[in-house]
Amino acid sequence: MNPPSLCPKLEKAMTLLSKRWAGLIIYQLLPGPQRFCAIESALPISGRLLSERLKDLEHEGIVKREVFPETPVRIEYSLTEKGLALAPVVREIQAWSSVWIHIKEQPEPHA
Repeated sequence: MNPPSLCPKLEKAMTLLSKRWAGLIIYQLLPGPQRFCAIESALPISGRLLSERLKDLEHEGIVKREVFPETPVRIEYSLTEKGLALAPVVREIQAWSSVWIHIKEQPEPHA
């Protein structure tokens, strides 16, 4: 018999947000709508994985994909109301990490 989850909704939220790059994509979209190429150039992520993650976030109602019928077609991604509700959470994680997370600098290679 499987033990019941302590909090199924928290567990689902943590699973969703802990998918690789999901949190950083949300962070990247906080300032406003962006095109795919802008998101891709801001993050060290492959186009295939970015597309997959955006589809996951869109499916969860966190990201909205808007197609503009122009020539050439323009597509922008933005946060929905549900996605924007994550802003305080993301900002708190950012504040916490600036105090508590230390990244070791890579030594410069000797020539």
